[in-house]
Amino acid sequence: QVQLVESGGGLVQAGGSLRLSCAASASIFSFYYMHWYRQAPGKQRDLVASISKIGTTHYADSVKGRFTISRDNAKNMVYLQMNSLKPEDTAVYYCNGNDFWGQGTQVTVSS
Repeated sequence: QVQLVESGGGLVQAGGSLRLSCAASASIFSFYYMHWYRQAPGKQRDLVASISKIGTTHYADSVKGRFTISRDNAKNMVYLQMNSLKPEDTAVYYCNGNDFWGQGTQVTVSS
């Protein structure tokens, strides 16, 4: 069993930046992909970004060019750097890997 704990969320003005972190309780080296998802109130949970264990990345069209996902397998950490934030980025952000989920961290972007 692996626990994932997200942190780094908060309230930021439009155009600002946040860096989310996901700490795993055990090695994530064997998790081929790690993901960040987000869920806005009343909406489904959507995939935001993914990163393979060798560093290949994929992004939702809505965040391309603004968000950057990274991982540090040695530290069992996954990150999401979010720049040029927009009000529509407001959501709870979740870390995911191998069917394990974190509890989420709230990101609120004010206009």
